[in-house]
Amino acid sequence: MDRKIEKKKGIRPKHIIYAVAAILFVFLLVKIIKDSNVTSLKVDVDKITIEEVQQGNFDDYIRTNGTVEPISTIYLDAEEGGQVTNRLIEEGSDLKKGDTILILENRQLYQEIMNSESNLAQKQNMLRQTRINFEIAQIESEKSLLNSEFEIIKKKRNYEQQKALFEDELVSKEEYLEAKENYELAVKLQKINERKAKNDSLIRASEMVQLEQDLDKMQQTLSLVYERLDNLNVKSPVDGQLGMLEAEIGQSIGRGTRIGQINVLTDYKIEALIDEHYIDRVRGGLNATFERQNSLFNLRVKKVYPEVRNSQFQIDLVFTDERPDNIRTGQTYYINLQLGQPEQSLLVSLGGFFNSTGGQWIYVVDPSGDFATKRNIRIGRKNPKYYEVLEGLEPGERVITSGYDLFGDNDKLILR
Repeated sequence: MDRKIEKKKGIRPKHIIYAVAAILFVFLLVKIIKDSNVTSLKVDVDKITIEEVQQGNFDDYIRTNGTVEPISTIYLDAEEGGQVTNRLIEEGSDLKKGDTILILENRQLYQEIMNSESNLAQKQNMLRQTRINFEIAQIESEKSLLNSEFEIIKKKRNYEQQKALFEDELVSKEEYLEAKENYELAVKLQKINERKAKNDSLIRASEMVQLEQDLDKMQQTLSLVYERLDNLNVKSPVDGQLGMLEAEIGQSIGRGTRIGQINVLTDYKIEALIDEHYIDRVRGGLNATFERQNSLFNLRVKKVYPEVRNSQFQIDLVFTDERPDNIRTGQTYYINLQLGQPEQSLLVSLGGFFNSTGGQWIYVVDPSGDFATKRNIRIGRKNPKYYEVLEGLEPGERVITSGYDLFGDNDKLILR
């Protein structure tokens, strides 16, 4: 007897095959459409640089050139003008404080000294003559007081005699009154003479003080002129080395003219120029290092100059411990200036790609090594070896770091 056969329900193997085929067909179709809009360029692998993205410590530092300079420089200015008659010390010579470097001559200054000496002598003679006149006047005043005292004694005695005689009615009243009036007048004149002598003494004392003050001022002025004369001998104000001297025998030098400099060699500093891009990050106290004679030497930023010239600003660095042997002014060192502490980051080696992309994208090599495609990235800080990658790449990926000038706007590079 015939039996009805029921159809089996559910997914059969052939259904899976059909689904996979459909998915592959759609994927190929999408890839064909996508590739049709992608521009590509064939590139010789030997002519590009491919680097691997690394995970590691990003050392936040910059490298710059530094020049050794004396710890301080004393500028030598002519305190007094004149003509150079002798040059005793040459550039590069060691100096001790007080050593004479140049000798100048100034005939006008000599004339001023003679005039000052003459005026001082006249003032001294005037003071001596005034003192003599005061002494004479003092003697005359004392003599006048003695005479007035003597007159009082005589007229007092005559007054007392006339008074006794008048009381005995032996002299007239007129004679008595005349004697009395003469005595009283002598007493009043004595008081006037005493007051005059006191006032004259005060006036003389005041004038003497004024004359002595004027004389002291003239002596001080003459001392200053003598100092100017001593300044014709240009001397070293400190121990050091004569670094520059712009003065030749016979040359006329004006007062205040800068004629040289003295380098203080008790210690050294290093002057370096930094790109203005880092002006907000560089501050006093930052550490720096440089290598010389197979040794590492430590520095510290002592001063940051705020002026920016030619897109650079200057810093001064000083040694924190040992110094290189045979250190000399003018030597150049390659300095690593530490801006911050090391941090774990993704690292891409420095390369010319940044000039073309500004760090916004990069060519990433496919794991097959057959091609490379553009990818957007974000770059952070940089040091002399690496860029810090903030996003867009993964550790182990390979990227093209050489210049992109010849790649145009192509989205894909075919590597051969």
